Amino acid sequence: MISNTPIFIGLRYTHAKRRHQFISFVSGFSLIGMALGTLALIVVLSVMNGFDREIKERILRVVPHAYLNQTPVMQDWKLIQGQISEVENIKSAAPYISGFVMLSSDFNVQGVELQGVLPTEEVNVSTINDYMLNTSLFSLKPNQFSIILGSQVARQLNVSVDDTIIMTLPTVSITPAGLFPRSKRFSVAGIFEVGAQVDQSLALIHLSDAQRLFRYGSSVQGLRIKTDDIYQAAAAVRPLPAKLGMNFEVKDWSQTQGGLFQAIQLEKRMVMLLLMIIIAVAALNIVTSLVLMVSDKRSDIAVLRTLGMTTRQIMAVFVIQGSAVGFIGILIGSLAGCLLAINITVVADWLQTLVGLYLFDPSIYFISQIPSELALKDVVIVCGVGFILSILATLYPAFRATQVEPAEVLRYE
Repeated sequence: MISNTPIFIGLRYTHAKRRHQFISFVSGFSLIGMALGTLALIVVLSVMNGFDREIKERILRVVPHAYLNQTPVMQDWKLIQGQISEVENIKSAAPYISGFVMLSSDFNVQGVELQGVLPTEEVNVSTINDYMLNTSLFSLKPNQFSIILGSQVARQLNVSVDDTIIMTLPTVSITPAGLFPRSKRFSVAGIFEVGAQVDQSLALIHLSDAQRLFRYGSSVQGLRIKTDDIYQAAAAVRPLPAKLGMNFEVKDWSQTQGGLFQAIQLEKRMVMLLLMIIIAVAALNIVTSLVLMVSDKRSDIAVLRTLGMTTRQIMAVFVIQGSAVGFIGILIGSLAGCLLAINITVVADWLQTLVGLYLFDPSIYFISQIPSELALKDVVIVCGVGFILSILATLYPAFRATQVEPAEVLRYE
């Protein structure tokens, strides 16, 4: 029975009427702060998870799972393609040549990554043909110097299908009149729209045109590889250099695109740390309210000590009281946060309709709604850290309570 006494008294103190209303205000403020901090963290982390998911889905469905390059060039790519097709977990491979060029029209200039592809092979390693607008990847014909642009690139250049653009390469031609940058006129054969970063940074031409532009002759830069499982691509392509010999290098999507996803994860951690300040402030308010409570309950502490309660039990009373405030705030915040995270799209649409202001303009952004993905791991981490901070916040006031001397307090009672 005595072991349950600190729990009973600590819980009773959380809702008992107090002589000083300021203590109740600080305690309530701590509870609200815990709830708001937990809610904000869960919602923000869910939204960032949603953005991470959207970017992964949009980018990884069009980028190759891996690249196989040979130094200095790959001469017999068909032979190598046949060799790697026998490797387990590799589905197909397609030749490519890539480089960076400047595209210019009568209206603007845009730098892009240019990739030379073979349409009949490219469709086996990429789904970009599914995102072509009104045309297909097969509109690229050899030796016709046609080009396919991402939708954002076409918008920046203000061009459409059948328009003409000038491509400038980062090399020079030596003529009797001096040095001049190499340039070539291209006709826009199509436009694709994936809804990701590639829309504003990628252009495609036929492999034979790329071989002439970059002076590869009949060789290619390497092969783009598709595996059975994109998330196991690194393990699938790792044996290739040993199988094919020296001068081969493989890179999977986590190396070519990994910087973007690492940046998203870093941003998520930083946002989490910054928003955790809200919970930390609420925990400091618990310290304040408990210190005031200890001062207010000095006579009660003295009586309890004279009745036989130990200093450990006295300390437990205030630890339980402060932890209860933190737990209730975290519980309210986590429940509200989970509900809001699940329905954030509906809430955002309602607010946009109410105020007439749209957060994401489809003509500018790749998405038109706020994505959200509630992760149980994030909820557990947020609630766990919040509860630990609540317990730590009670230790000093609880220790102060154990320093109350019964004889000193009850002398004048």
